[in-house]
Amino acid sequence: MDNPVNIRLDETLSFVRRRLPDKPEIAVVLGSGLGPLAEMIETPIRIPYGEIPHFPVSTVSGHAGELIGGLLKGRRLICMNGRVHFYEGYALADITYPIKLFKRLGVETLILTNAVGGINTRLAAGDLMVIVDHINLMGSNPLIGENNDALGPRFPDMSEVYSRRLQEVALKTGQEIGIDLKTGVYAALSGPSYETPAEIRMLSILGADAVGMSVVPEAIIGNHMGLELLAISCVTNAAAGILDQKLSHEDVKATAARIKDDFSRLISRIIEQI
Repeated sequence: MDNPVNIRLDETLSFVRRRLPDKPEIAVVLGSGLGPLAEMIETPIRIPYGEIPHFPVSTVSGHAGELIGGLLKGRRLICMNGRVHFYEGYALADITYPIKLFKRLGVETLILTNAVGGINTRLAAGDLMVIVDHINLMGSNPLIGENNDALGPRFPDMSEVYSRRLQEVALKTGQEIGIDLKTGVYAALSGPSYETPAEIRMLSILGADAVGMSVVPEAIIGNHMGLELLAISCVTNAAAGILDQKLSHEDVKATAARIKDDFSRLISRIIEQI
């Protein structure tokens, strides 16, 4: 019997291919407040998530909730303008469903972005950080359950989830356009409450440089399926207890808006380079 996920993917794939007939090379997932990059896509075709069969729908402010196909710097692109999160009540299988779709569409490169809190004091609000590794503290894994052999192996290697080649491309690109990119280890928690100061101290001891509530499930699935993966975070605030200030989602969006031009320049140039 066919895997039920593959049957649903076939239905989603058929719908999306009718609307976006050109095969995308690169997929980009845009995090909180980082949607302005989507405005740079040429000849865009926009599909609200709610119109796509079996596709999860964003419920969080700052996530537009649309799939966009088009050209960016001469490369055929598919872009998620906004994602869904574990804390919205979705299962990890739902959160990672779009990544499985991208693989079926023929995507070879996946670029993930998100907003994070800085733990390492060398990170300041407004910095952009290339993720070099992650710590999964979300309490689950999207590969739990029967393995989908059509997508990847039962026990995928995780020694290079984030492509070293693409990290080098990103860092070189940052130097060329005058953006001082940072690098770091990212810790993912479930949310939606921000972390306590004690939790941030724990994460620091574990070796995390930044913390957030996304990316890791998508990265695990992307790695499982053999996609070449790059992840870049926007540091929107210092994590709890690092500075004497309260945290809010409005501040996250405000900081992301402040650096949107640098972020868009960086990602578009990286896409041109790869």
